[in-house]
Amino acid sequence: MPFGKRQVRLTTINRSGKAVRRWNRADVHKRGPMTKRIWVAAGLMLALAACNDQYGRSTKHLSPIPPATLSLMAQKGLSKSDPILIRAYKKESELEVWKRGADGKYVHLKTYPICRWSGQLGPKIREGDRQAPEGFYTITPAHMNPNSSYYLSFDTGYPNAYDRAHGRTGSHLMVHGSCSSRGCFAMTDEAIAEVYAIGREAFAGGQRSFQFQSYPFRMTPENLAKHRADPHMPFWRNLKEGSDYFEATGEEPKVAVCNKRYVFGGADVAQGNCSPEVPPAVAAKRAEDERKVAELIAKGTPAIRLVYEDGGQHASFREVLTASAHDDGNFAVLSARPRRTLGDISRPEALAAGPREIIVEDGRGPGKPAAALAFASTKPTAKAAEPTPAAAARAEAAASATESEATSLYDRMFGRLFGASSSPGTPQAEPAAPPAGAAPLPPRRGASAAGGRTPGSDQRVDAGSSIKVARRLPPSPDAPAATTN
Repeated sequence: MPFGKRQVRLTTINRSGKAVRRWNRADVHKRGPMTKRIWVAAGLMLALAACNDQYGRSTKHLSPIPPATLSLMAQKGLSKSDPILIRAYKKESELEVWKRGADGKYVHLKTYPICRWSGQLGPKIREGDRQAPEGFYTITPAHMNPNSSYYLSFDTGYPNAYDRAHGRTGSHLMVHGSCSSRGCFAMTDEAIAEVYAIGREAFAGGQRSFQFQSYPFRMTPENLAKHRADPHMPFWRNLKEGSDYFEATGEEPKVAVCNKRYVFGGADVAQGNCSPEVPPAVAAKRAEDERKVAELIAKGTPAIRLVYEDGGQHASFREVLTASAHDDGNFAVLSARPRRTLGDISRPEALAAGPREIIVEDGRGPGKPAAALAFASTKPTAKAAEPTPAAAARAEAAASATESEATSLYDRMFGRLFGASSSPGTPQAEPAAPPAGAAPLPPRRGASAAGGRTPGSDQRVDAGSSIKVARRLPPSPDAPAATTN
């Protein structure tokens, strides 16, 4: 017999699967409003139970530290409850976890590859510039996010006191899972789960906060010599002061901001001293590094700028992203497995381009000794090593106009898809917020072809320019194999 509007059947099923009672809508109406309320309440309880059960099963933030990492801690005389410190490097695309031993000195525990960071080398200036932050930040338990849209995450704490002193804007810049970045450090779900667990256990052991140090690159004499003409060098040299303190003493530097500069030291800085005494080991390291920088410049090390289309990633992920090569040399865009392993990958076409090295000064012209001595000096005259405004303008123009001869692995992967220093008491000279073209992006594929050039061809500037040549760089071969704005 067909059911009408008032004859909707409701059936109760017992545990054995048998129907024990059948009601239709008419029966419900006969039993009055109380029965209807009971049925509505029962439905709501079932829905809420389903939701609670769904979220109750999410225990990813409670995942234990992997046994191999615990074994590594034991080998180094460390425990999972010891305090930690984290350091990140953009150019090398690496994140380091350090732990404090029984002697109060920090010991390097493990290095993880960064799957994705966005923007250029240099600090974050304004909201929406896609820059990942650089500086010294404090992470507390409140910064840990177990319900992140990118598996797990912790907030870097940007903007800090230094950033606010310079009027910088932006928020919610994270270290998280997946492989997508808009101003963050994306680590993959597997890596962030381990880093998150290490941080969680340190907090459980009594650490109230840990320090997150973010750098453009490792503060080696070689990198400082190469990037000496970058307009961010005064800021980077300020960061190096904190890096030197940590590496020379093995202790976490106390951080203050005085006259818009970072100040690093021990208990005196923590008490508000803006002119702390520099430990002998730190002074010796700084002097030795400056000597090496001057020596490298005197030997002809060129001054360069690295220009990214939109950030980079660790070289080890190229193997994960690349499917097996075919006989004809073509590569599949992405296999299904890496997508599941890495999650969303932001702007793969930008990764395809890779960084371009712009030679600003080849180190062989007149004035070379002056450039070397300017960097070695600790006086404000170090600014003499910066390029002139005209040279900087030409560098930016060349960065926008130049394409590389070499075809990278990513070009083959994605081609078919996307088409053919100041004293402590002196305010630091912070570079002004760059205009829209300050971090130039390469022209879109095919755009230069309209002007009579083939994309990827080598383009040289006039002989009078201080910029000699631009070329693409392969991923760093010496690196080990690990949303916001």
